[in-house]
Amino acid sequence: MRKIRVMVVDDHEMVRRGICSYLETEDDLDVVGQAHSGKSALELALKLKPDVILMDLIMEDGTGIEATAAIKQELPDVQIIILTSFIDEKLVFPALEAGALSYLLKTAHAEEIVDTIRLAIRQEAVIEPKVATKMLARMRHTDEHQPHNDLTERELEILMLIGEGKTNQEIADELFIGIKTVKTHVSNVLNKLGVEDRTKAAVYAHRHKIV
Repeated sequence: MRKIRVMVVDDHEMVRRGICSYLETEDDLDVVGQAHSGKSALELALKLKPDVILMDLIMEDGTGIEATAAIKQELPDVQIIILTSFIDEKLVFPALEAGALSYLLKTAHAEEIVDTIRLAIRQEAVIEPKVATKMLARMRHTDEHQPHNDLTERELEILMLIGEGKTNQEIADELFIGIKTVKTHVSNVLNKLGVEDRTKAAVYAHRHKIV
């Protein structure tokens, strides 16, 4: 099995080294590079072409948002996980809009970070609950159009579980259905809601109090 190639971006050397040291203990992960700034992150990513990047949000030469946007423009298949201490919604939305798949706080357990990396390979997002709360606070407004009314009963169940942060496998186990069936339902839910990914579907579910 090919290892997941991971790059870590953080302007604090001790933090960066600590993260890398832990990731290197995992048999299926290969830490291929470290960067201390947004500029060096872009240069290194173009050279190494990692599968997943753990991206700090605030760095001396700018934000991880700028680096994320630049990297996704050049390497759209790279999955970027924001790993930060900040939960300001003014940073959360731009980070996700820039192309980040997941958003974690540095207080996350090491195992959670590793699991998020593995999920990223399957393009499955993980959003820290405190961050989701911040997102919801900003997104609450009157919206008469509610496309979730077009969902079937099963699709609504799927949306609820997505909103709870469940992975495809966890949804399959809970509903006693096959993983391929789950993927089909998830695709239908995203299409009916008019959203691009699970993260936005989860936000929609919370915003409309489906969860």
